[in-house]
Order: sequence, then C-alpha cells, then structure tokens
Amino acid sequence: MLLEAVYHRPKQNWAYAYDDQTLHLRIRTKKNDVTAVEAIVGDKYAWDQTITTVPMRILSSDARFDYWETAVIPPFRRLRYAFRLTSGSECILLTDKGFELLLPNNPNTFFDFPYINPIDVFKPPAWVKDAVFYQIFPERFANGDPSLDPENVLPWGGEPTPYNFFGGDLQGVIDHLDHIAALGINAVYFTPLFEATTNHKYDTQDYMKVDPQFGTNEKLKELVVACHARGIRVLLDAVFNHSGKTFPPFVDAQQNGRDSKYADWFYVREWPLQVVDGVPTYETFAFEPLMPKLNTEHPEVKHYLFEVARYWIEEIGIDGWRLDVANEVDHQFWREFRMTVKKVNPEAYILGEIWHDSIMWLQGDQFDAVMNYPFTNAVLDFFAYQTIDASQFALAIGEQLAAYPQQVTETAFNLLDSHDTPRLLTLCGDNEAAMKLASLFQLTYPGTPCIYYGDEVGIDGAGDPGCRKCMVWDPAEQNRDLLAFYTSAIGLRRQYDALRSADIRFVHASSTDGILVYERREGNQRLLIALNARENEAELSIPIPAVQDGDDLQPQAITFTGFARTDSEPPVGLLSAKMAESSIIRSADYASETHWITVLSSDSAPAANTASKFDTISGKLNLTLPAYGFVVLEQSEY
Repeated sequence: MLLEAVYHRPKQNWAYAYDDQTLHLRIRTKKNDVTAVEAIVGDKYAWDQTITTVPMRILSSDARFDYWETAVIPPFRRLRYAFRLTSGSECILLTDKGFELLLPNNPNTFFDFPYINPIDVFKPPAWVKDAVFYQIFPERFANGDPSLDPENVLPWGGEPTPYNFFGGDLQGVIDHLDHIAALGINAVYFTPLFEATTNHKYDTQDYMKVDPQFGTNEKLKELVVACHARGIRVLLDAVFNHSGKTFPPFVDAQQNGRDSKYADWFYVREWPLQVVDGVPTYETFAFEPLMPKLNTEHPEVKHYLFEVARYWIEEIGIDGWRLDVANEVDHQFWREFRMTVKKVNPEAYILGEIWHDSIMWLQGDQFDAVMNYPFTNAVLDFFAYQTIDASQFALAIGEQLAAYPQQVTETAFNLLDSHDTPRLLTLCGDNEAAMKLASLFQLTYPGTPCIYYGDEVGIDGAGDPGCRKCMVWDPAEQNRDLLAFYTSAIGLRRQYDALRSADIRFVHASSTDGILVYERREGNQRLLIALNARENEAELSIPIPAVQDGDDLQPQAITFTGFARTDSEPPVGLLSAKMAESSIIRSADYASETHWITVLSSDSAPAANTASKFDTISGKLNLTLPAYGFVVLEQSEY
C-alpha cells in the first residue's frame, strides 16, 4: 500500500466528539489501495480491560483518496487509538509514532483523545438540520406600505440598477407569509434591514434601527412574531466587518480627524480621510469608500457590536445572524461574539459568509455554519455549466464530505444562488429542467438548503443588479410548473428524515455522461435518487446491494470488563480482521424481497417516460430516464 497517502491527525475533522459521549475517527488512504481498516481503541488508564477492535467504513472518496470513519463510545470519555490497515496479505499499523508492523505492548505511542469535555463539543442548533431557508432581498420582495416609499421610487417590476428603489418593505413580507409557508419554508434569511443609504443596505448607518424605508423596529418584531406563529425562524444579516460612510462614528472621524474620539474605531493609514487615486486613506471593504472597515479589536467597537448582536435576539426575537465578510474579521472577535449570542439564546444560529475552506471557523467556538460555496461550485459545474461528468461531481462532493465533522455537514448552509450571484435559472442557461435537477440535489443532500426568493416562480437575471429583480406576484406571470416542483421537493425533504441525515452514498456516477444515482438512509428509511443531467435519454441497470451491518455509522460502545479480569482472557475484539471484513465489505447478496416505490418524478405520469423496475433475481434496478429526467424511489422494506 502507498503509505505516503495515509493521513490522520487527532483533531479537527479527523478525530472529534460528535456529542457528549461519541467520538468519530477518520483516516485517509490512497483510493482503492486499502481493503479494510480497523481502529484499535481503549481507555489509556484501563487498556487491558477495554481494548477493542472496531471496523471502519468508507465515508467518501475523491479523485485521489478514500476516507474511512468509525464511531465509538468510550466508557470514560477518553480514548487511545491506532489504526490497522490491510491490503491483501499486507498489514500495517499507524500510531502517533508512525507506521509499525507489530502492535505495541502498551498504548503509550497511540493517538490520544484526552477527554470529551462537553463544553468543547461543537453543537450547532438542532433545528437548523431540519430547516429549509428562503433568502429575501427586502427592497425587491413586496411593497406593502407605499407610505414608506423613498423619493423617486419606481413602479414595481422595473429594471433594477445598483441605485434605484422599488419600495419593498417589511409589511410586504408579512402580506406574503402564506406564500412562504405554503412553499414549505421554515426559516427566512434577510439581507440587511438596518438603516443605510443604498438599496442593498450593506453600508450600515444605524445598527440599532430598521431602515425607515422598510418600517420600524416594532414592525420587524411583528414580522418575527408572525413568522414564529407559522413555525418559521428568522435570520438577519449583520455587517460587522465594515460600517457605512454615514455611520455617526465615521462621520465624526471625518470631521474631527485625529482628534475624534472614534479615530481608533477604524483603520486609518493617513489623515485626513479621503480617496487618493481611487484608494481610500483608510481601510475599507475592497476599495469601496462607502464601507470603512471597523477595528473589531477595539474594546469600544466590540462593546457596541456585541450590544447590537444581543438586542435583536433578546428584544426583537430573531433566531440568529448571517455575518457578512466574516473571514476578514479577527477570530477573537467571533469567539466573543458567539459567547454573547449564545448567552442570550443558546439555539441561535450563527452563519458566516466564507467562500473557501472554513475549518478554522468551525471548531465550535465561532460559527455554527458557513455559506457552503464549495458545494455551490460543484453543483453548478455539473448541472449548470456541465464542465464535469457525474463521476467527477461525486468525487468533488466526496472531498467536501470528508473535510468537516459530521455536525458541520448536517447544518452547512447550502445555496445555489443569492443576491451576490447570477440567478440559478440564468446559470442553467434558462434550462428549467437542469435547474430542477440542481435544486433536487440541493434538497436531497445533507445540510441546510436555501432557496433565493423568486427562483420558485422562474425569475432569472445575471449578476448584480440583474439578480435583484422584483418578486413576481401575478400568478399569470409566475412559472407555476416550477412552483409546483419546488413545493413538492421541499415537501419531500421535510417528509423524510433520510433526506436530512448525513448518510449519502453514490451508487452510480458515470464517467462519460451525467447519470447520477445516490442513496439516502436514516433508520428504516432508504431512498434512491436517480438523475440524468444531460440532454439524451438514458437507460440504466444498476445493482442495489442489500443493507448490511456497518453500512451506517452506528457508534460502537467500548466495554469496560473491570479490573478483576485475568490476563488469560483475550482482549475484546483484538485485531478481529474477520469481523472487520464482514462489516466493511458489502455483501454480494441483494434485497430479493423488496420493491421500490416512486415518490417524486420529472414526469407527472412516471410510468410514461421515467420507468423503474427492480429485478429481484439479479438485484438490479432498471431505469429509463428522459433528458434531464429524475426519479426519487423509496424502498418499501429491507
């Protein structure tokens, strides 16, 4: 086996506490190089009385590696462990010391998870795992109170520009909560609502006040209460990396220069505050003069912003924060921010805007989740741009699944478009069928999906400002077929626990076209989703193995035999290769006494064009998928 490809470290996504009793262990090997992996585990203070061999399963694979995992429940919340890797007749052990051929007599050189301290366990809010978010750009959603309209407001539905206004407000959202609820949405994310000069409100003027064009603080509270009555959570957007140019402390710094009591609230390279050759003399978001960067290390700045974070949760009742440009703010600020927010509401959701690998923000001391743009990019590459085939897509997803602890995957904020990107329909080249496939994958994938307002009725648009069109409310102008699809797909996700679990496996991913088949499981539920993401009809015959013990990640409790055990008794499960092989390698037996039921299909009459039939003798599922077709099947019994 290729030892250079083997990797493990006893922290982050490789060894972590999933809850107060359970540890997850992972190890990486070269793809298709290792046939079995076992974890040799036990308590460091009672090694002989606890030593156990636990089989590992392949969590996922990418283009180069297989990622193995297992879950164990230590008897005393601490664990020493090593790995045994088998490839044919070759067998080798990996300890903290390195590779070894023989098992050491004691575990002193093993990897060590010292103790599961409950306060260190990363616990995102439980409700987020079951949420389906709906993102609203308030200025363009609905005009419910024309008396609040700014000067020069334009008629609803006009062409958006970076600077014009159409009068969207909070009353408009209240007026259309029935639409949101009927869609199956149970969480709403608003882009900024606070007073600012622009239509997008990312240049905050007053962090403690709803923009008068939207309403009042009291109106927002009314909206929150109305949402909660419908079982809908509310997430607000906070811009703590920078303020707006009209933010009173910045105005004071402009007027009084170095003598301003707020001079140190900002990063100033040179006084006075001005723009020279297109570059501000003060730090900003990008080079935007309207958005001066806040000094989040300054005690007064922290006090002010933490009060903002507390107020809207405690007084208005919001359910969490989406944090703009989160990766440009120091980690210590976010640690203290989290403590402030969780003290007020332990179930508040803290979501950071980060577009890249985010493991350093997802250790349980800062964010609950980030906006999952790596997921976005992979989905768009496969379904929209069609620059990768199904096999490459599955490998890209496999890499992401291995990159984070399971609880991070379960609550990751999975979006396909937003106010910052072109609309999904436009990204798909106006191909509604391709758009449905991308959305179906999003809604049947682990994590928390977010639908951008108007996607469900067919709104298109290029990047900003095209992606910020007015919501279409006239039923005659809405794409009712898309609306029906989104309602059904969201309903399916909410109906089946399996679609909200972290267990996903690719059964078939073609290396020549866009045929993708994957399964989702939870308890006795087993769903199979088959997608044809290309323009040619496809016929497929794939084996569907029976569910075997060890297929899912059920934690194995480690037994403490007591100190009275004699040395002649063999350690429990020590190096049990036979046990590992029976659990890790899927059986060739198939589910001969089962059948599959269509629960959602791309055709209103599934038997017409999206046909499926399970051959109980061969154990194969035979599928006929039309161009850009899909079918979701439920196994009726194991």
